[in-house]
Amino acid sequence: MSEFSKRRITAGAGVNRRVFLAAGGAAVGLGITGFPAVLRAEPKSVKIGLIHPVTGAISFSGTQCRAGAQLAIADINAAGGIKSLGGAKIEGVLGDSQGKPEIGASEVDKMVEQGVAGIVAGYSSAISLATSQEAAKTNTPHVVDVGVSDEIIKRGLKNTFRLAPGYGMVSGIAVENLDKINKAAGSVAKTAVVVHEDSLFGTGTAKLLSEQLPKIGIELVEIIKHPTPTRDFTNIVLQIKAKNPDLIIPANYYNEYVLFARTLQQQQVKAKGIYSVLGGAASNYKFVHDFPEAAEGIMDCNHWFNPKSDLAMQRKKAAEATGLVYTYEVFLTYNAVALLADAIDRAGSTDKDKVIEALASSTWDKHGMPYGPTKFVNGQNAGAAPANTQVLGGEIQVIYPKEFASADAVFPMKS
Repeated sequence: MSEFSKRRITAGAGVNRRVFLAAGGAAVGLGITGFPAVLRAEPKSVKIGLIHPVTGAISFSGTQCRAGAQLAIADINAAGGIKSLGGAKIEGVLGDSQGKPEIGASEVDKMVEQGVAGIVAGYSSAISLATSQEAAKTNTPHVVDVGVSDEIIKRGLKNTFRLAPGYGMVSGIAVENLDKINKAAGSVAKTAVVVHEDSLFGTGTAKLLSEQLPKIGIELVEIIKHPTPTRDFTNIVLQIKAKNPDLIIPANYYNEYVLFARTLQQQQVKAKGIYSVLGGAASNYKFVHDFPEAAEGIMDCNHWFNPKSDLAMQRKKAAEATGLVYTYEVFLTYNAVALLADAIDRAGSTDKDKVIEALASSTWDKHGMPYGPTKFVNGQNAGAAPANTQVLGGEIQVIYPKEFASADAVFPMKS
């Protein structure tokens, strides 16, 4: 465990011992008038469990999630903590799922024993399914940060909430916007290949796309799945090259996405568009800055912040000032922690039933996202929506929804 992980994310935890001794002990209890001053004890900290894959194959994203959570905790504590609890500071209890659902579930048990008021987890859909199910056994409030599988919400767990959209909504909007983009270009795209990782996230997304793409006149000529990790995409890319589709649609995690896109570039695969759905790197500044030629022109339908929101841009600037790449993992987990903290504050308690009731009635709007009003229906925020982005001139631009757009789509993409 790192030195940072060992520290409690709290402030003002009592009188410094050296100051106390230097003051002669008794003097600490006196005001400047000589009368005893009232010494107020710091309110007990509020523990929030944070479970992410900070080691293993998807550790880049897990580490980004943890960083976003810690930024939120620092901001909330600096702003006065949980005010309804006397300014109690939030303490982050850190857990590592190692990218494995069963380990994520075991981390939940440890955190419940430590008395957490709620849990934020777990980046991947499979891990989020496991952690929320385990948390439900003790009625522990659970906020999903990134996991997109709609199975997470469909189980009807009263303790589980997701502020961001699931892949049912994301894939539906992705296909709807693809249809608009294609028609505006004269319906030049008629065929597509989907390449996806083989877990719950990728498989579910591919299934939805196979049902929806034919409805807009795009024939799905191949669905190719791969494991995570995958170290070589040459054979997959050669398969795609032989099929010669108009569109290539990736749905995979960061490392595989980057390798796949670079292999497409190296093999000189020509397509009218690379149109991602929840692409693990397509809306990622690190990918764009590290491999600008491979990234240029790629479109994505994914979680993204509102570029016209002052709040979102302030948070982006603050995160980047710490050296962070401002990815969706950072701002989604930041929002998940802030949502849970807001519910605890409104509940005025860490009682689990009261916090769950407060989460269910949330109208929290300080997320900086291109969302409508927050309203939870069976644990899912009905106001959540993805955005379409495109890498243009080495920058990530929003192209849909139009009210949040910073650029127009360029399609077909330039060779």
